[in-house]
Amino acid sequence: MRKITRLALGAAVSAAATAALFAWEAAARRRRGRRSVCTDTRSPADCAGMHAAKVGRIARQLRDRKSKAPVSLRKRAVAHQVPKPHDQRYRDEKIDISDLNAILSIDPVQRICVAEPGVTFFDLVAATMRHRLVPIVVPELKTITVGGAVSGCSIESMSFQYGGFHDTCLEYEVITAKGEVLVCTPDNENKHVFEMIHGSFGTLGVLAKLTFRLVPARPYVRVQYEKYGDVDAYVAAIRGHALRKDVDFMDGIVHSPSELVLSVGRFVDEAPYAHSYYWVKPYYETTRERSEDYLKTPDYFWRYDIGVTNPTPRSPVARFLFGKFFGSTQLLRAGEKLHWLLSTKKPDITLDVFVPARKAREFLEWYAREFRYFPLWCVPYKRVRDYEWISKRWYDAVGDDLFLDLAIYGMSQRADRNYYKLMEDELLAIGGIKTLISHNYYSEEDFWKTWNKENYQRVKARTDPDNVFRDLYTKTCRATMGAEVRHHG
Repeated sequence: MRKITRLALGAAVSAAATAALFAWEAAARRRRGRRSVCTDTRSPADCAGMHAAKVGRIARQLRDRKSKAPVSLRKRAVAHQVPKPHDQRYRDEKIDISDLNAILSIDPVQRICVAEPGVTFFDLVAATMRHRLVPIVVPELKTITVGGAVSGCSIESMSFQYGGFHDTCLEYEVITAKGEVLVCTPDNENKHVFEMIHGSFGTLGVLAKLTFRLVPARPYVRVQYEKYGDVDAYVAAIRGHALRKDVDFMDGIVHSPSELVLSVGRFVDEAPYAHSYYWVKPYYETTRERSEDYLKTPDYFWRYDIGVTNPTPRSPVARFLFGKFFGSTQLLRAGEKLHWLLSTKKPDITLDVFVPARKAREFLEWYAREFRYFPLWCVPYKRVRDYEWISKRWYDAVGDDLFLDLAIYGMSQRADRNYYKLMEDELLAIGGIKTLISHNYYSEEDFWKTWNKENYQRVKARTDPDNVFRDLYTKTCRATMGAEVRHHG
């Protein structure tokens, strides 16, 4: 009996191992396919035809709709927004854009890439690195897509010099709610659409194709950790590096009000060793412990993928045992699938705020009193131009061209205070901005003190006159909470 049991167990293990091997090989083939570039194996005309067929299908589906009810987009990649239990998009009719995930071309001479919006940065970096190039701004999580980076305002450690990923884009192709296909550039007849797509969260149309710039890369990144004991010295160091342009990358961790680490990175051709942070060791902890580090360039980009300052599971032992099953993608996917189980009363705090550098000390003193939660991720951000989607009132008051993006991950709300609303009110007072990927409690009046209502409505009337994609205020502040506002806010 024992022998039979052992044989059965051995057969089961063997079958499981074989199934796992086939699954791994199939996944590897899919990954290779996603990282390939269309024009490497097909003619430019064939690639253009394949893309046009996808766009035509989506445009027809929008043109043929009879209902004026809101729609949402069905994508292959997970949405990199904080899942909310009552978000209306879970019940919407869907427009399927899941096949818009091809890298159409890479021009290594002009350093330009053309890609569909569903391409993840993980696959994009793998493809561009073959030419010793990378996107100029690479967001921190592997499965953020190029379309999501534009619609949701992605930045990272090159942003102190280049701004956001959207600031590296040269052209967008946009499908309107009526099924019209627009080519949008900063200087053609659709320039206002081009400017307003950034940060629009899919409310102005379907982003179908992007053309963006690349930058030369080297195989490794050397990171040095500068330690500071107060905010003023920290901001001065950031301004100094930004002015001198003596580093390729810059971000940091605010471990406490008196322990601030600035991580400055430079591309290098060789390295004495190369670390990666995909599993047990969270990267943010090493910024406190080390004076320098070396990473392969792709590993540098994904150093935060297991969690920026709140890795899951929290325990190192649990991460060793289960960490590979709890990456950012898996957790976001689980949140989408099981959204009804999420907290409805006091959701944990996950948000990014942009604070003018001249207000950093004032803000962090307030934050230490009111929130008392560290560490924070800090990403310096350069205001490369005045954006059309920001209100003139906000620009008149801000008075700075350098911002600190300070990110809070996983703070539990205390007592009976709404810390999201507390943050929104403080940012309105000091001229900061809160990104809209999380829970938002703005009134309409306060919302449009920061975002540019006039410019938004002008483009909305052009690309979505029946409001089937919802307006920005409704989608990010009302529908995510389970409510609707059936006008353009």
